[in-house]
Amino acid sequence: MRGKRSKQYRKLMQQYSLHFGFREPYQVLLDAAILQDAKGFKMDFLKGLEKTLHGEVKPMITQCCMRHLYDAEQKDEDLISHAKAFERRRCGHHELEKPLSTLECLSSVVDPKSSRTNKNSYVVASQDDTVRATMRRIPGVPLIYLKRSVMIMEPMAGATEKVRDKEERDKFRAGLTGRRGAPAAKRMREEDGDDTGGRPVGVGNKFGGNIIGGEQVDDHEEAQPAQKKRKKGPSGPNPMSVKKKKSVPEQPAKKITKTAVSASAPIENEQTIEAAPVDTPADAPKKKRTRKHKSATKNTTTDEVAVTQEDSP
Repeated sequence: MRGKRSKQYRKLMQQYSLHFGFREPYQVLLDAAILQDAKGFKMDFLKGLEKTLHGEVKPMITQCCMRHLYDAEQKDEDLISHAKAFERRRCGHHELEKPLSTLECLSSVVDPKSSRTNKNSYVVASQDDTVRATMRRIPGVPLIYLKRSVMIMEPMAGATEKVRDKEERDKFRAGLTGRRGAPAAKRMREEDGDDTGGRPVGVGNKFGGNIIGGEQVDDHEEAQPAQKKRKKGPSGPNPMSVKKKKSVPEQPAKKITKTAVSASAPIENEQTIEAAPVDTPADAPKKKRTRKHKSATKNTTTDEVAVTQEDSP
């Protein structure tokens, strides 16, 4: 089987499993004609079914189809023994003198009440065109046939697609993702936001609590107010791209020495007083430091002393 066709078949079976409840092993109803053609093509029929359906299969054959194999013009004992290994599906027509046709027998098994439903999730494998045309009218029936030793599964019929699309629309409108066929009353309650199960708000239940807003609240606990949703507004600038503010360093406290005026007081009794920090604005410019030059008088006196020493004998 080619990869593209195999991928299509896998997607088809996923759709049948999702919307119509197909599960492994898949129940495959066989007729006499497809078994005869499979033997004529010398193909492994069961292996081909597993590859086509992408899972385990359980082949089944009705009592009427078995009688068709016995009544064939060229009776094949090997084929009959091979068909006996399959599970026998009781159609209830064995009491008749002649077996029913393949169309009548399979229709009575797939849809016994003519309600257009495939209740037991059967896969129909038949070589009869009239059988496949009738089964296309029943939603959720995968159809398989052989064409030149190639097993082919038909795409979804129109009736099946309508049921699938309707279910998808119902789920979309109700906002549900639950299983197929959920009760309508439950959907209406969930749409209206009423999950109290038909009781008025604040009425107690069998567990001893009250139901407020669809949730059970104990008697000693009060219902908390709903949190306000945060309004979306213009976002601020990126903090990584904003220039950081310069921090102004604190000025250290200055120390002022105060010496005693009287000569009798010793020099060691100097008192250190911390000056109170002056309140200066943060943006005020710092005072420029001035360099102090040495006085010229000191240099002149030293030069005069040096000259007098040279003149002296």
